[in-house]
Amino acid sequence: MFGFRYIKSEPTQYVMQMRDGRVRREGAGLAFWYFAPSSSIMLVPTASVNEPFIFPEVTADFQEVTVQGQITYRVAEPKRTAALLNFTLNPKGVYASEDPQKLSQRLIDQVQVAMRAEVQALTLTEVLAASDALVASVAALLRANAALEALGLEILGLSLLAVRPKPETAKALEAEAREALLRRADEAIYSRRNAAVEQERRIKENELSTEIAVENKKREVREAEMEAQRAVQERRLQIQREEMAGKIGLEQQNQDLVALATANAKAEADARAYGLSAMMNAFGDADPKVLQALASVGMKPGQLMALAFRDLADNAAKIGQLNVSPDLLREMLQPAARG
Repeated sequence: MFGFRYIKSEPTQYVMQMRDGRVRREGAGLAFWYFAPSSSIMLVPTASVNEPFIFPEVTADFQEVTVQGQITYRVAEPKRTAALLNFTLNPKGVYASEDPQKLSQRLIDQVQVAMRAEVQALTLTEVLAASDALVASVAALLRANAALEALGLEILGLSLLAVRPKPETAKALEAEAREALLRRADEAIYSRRNAAVEQERRIKENELSTEIAVENKKREVREAEMEAQRAVQERRLQIQREEMAGKIGLEQQNQDLVALATANAKAEADARAYGLSAMMNAFGDADPKVLQALASVGMKPGQLMALAFRDLADNAAKIGQLNVSPDLLREMLQPAARG
């Protein structure tokens, strides 16, 4: 068994046995015996690898930033990788060259080139705020990179852990951000006060509008009252005018009635005077005693007795003595008392 060796690879290792310039065996996770003096064994790891990176870059506004992150990749095409880099194992079972260790550095160099192109197109503020955009654009550039495709590498992931400016720049940015925050706070206070003043103004305007509406309503009520009073006054004046007109009409009627009554009384007086005149003319030649007798027709007994006493008084010179008894006087006075 001199010169024969045994190799057993892992599932994440791609093994190729070269002999006489040709590949005799290849595959992932193979285990076999081979003749060492005439064979070359290449072992390409295909497991995913996480490689951290950190490097300084300059932004579009000439500010230096430190980009720190991590890239995850794997060897997707081991034949291409083995064709460009030496993954041959020496008799001791270790790599015969440093090419396997240089693979990650080559990838980091391509990451830095792509990152530099993106960072230099942005300002400091934009770089600090565009981590996700940087990751997406750089990852796209790496997947389309011809050198990485020639090496047979596949980019599984890219992440930025930090993008830091210089301490002095960071302090300046912090101060600017702090001032901006304070300014926004002042603006918020001003806006709140302005809103309060505006609200107070609206309240005052509403109160004033309410007062004006109340005063207008009161004025309308006063005008309505004055209109009602004026209507009442006009009605009273109309009634007074009607009453005056009625009084004037009544007075005119009274005057007409008085004139009519006067005319009637005058006519009656004329009629009575005419009757008396006619009567006097009729009785002018009659005997007075006859007239007296006619006048006594229908008189009461007391009146007749009074006429008798008057006749006695007229002939008192012819009468010597007249005696009137108390009984006669009592009989004469009792009917008058009864009446």
